[in-house]
Amino acid sequence: MLKGSCLCGGVQYEYNGEITELAVCHCNQCKRAQGTAFVTNAPIDYHKFVILHGKGLLKAYESSPNKNRVFCSRCGSPLFSQRIDAPDTIRLRVGTITEGHIPEPDYQIYCDFKADWCVLSDDKPKYPLGKV
Repeated sequence: MLKGSCLCGGVQYEYNGEITELAVCHCNQCKRAQGTAFVTNAPIDYHKFVILHGKGLLKAYESSPNKNRVFCSRCGSPLFSQRIDAPDTIRLRVGTITEGHIPEPDYQIYCDFKADWCVLSDDKPKYPLGKV
């Protein structure tokens, strides 16, 4: 089981499963949405994800057609994204996890857009654009 929260603690969640895939994304949209050089996301089963506290604080922004980015309306912490055409899976922002095991990333995507100073030195797969 994993537990997590937004920065202010207003939104708290748990995930009754394990992270089985972890991706580092360097795309420009993720960088702007997170305010950092890359984001680490885990696709997880929406039906095992439970908001324990602060559901009313959640807000969604449709960042591209069919994709909502969900965040805390009080502190602005990005929590997950969800495609409207794939509602059973969300992409959890693992930086919000406060308890539980986070595995090493499996791969990196949109590496063509990485920050110039970011060195991709591990031996995991790296894709110039999205995962093939």
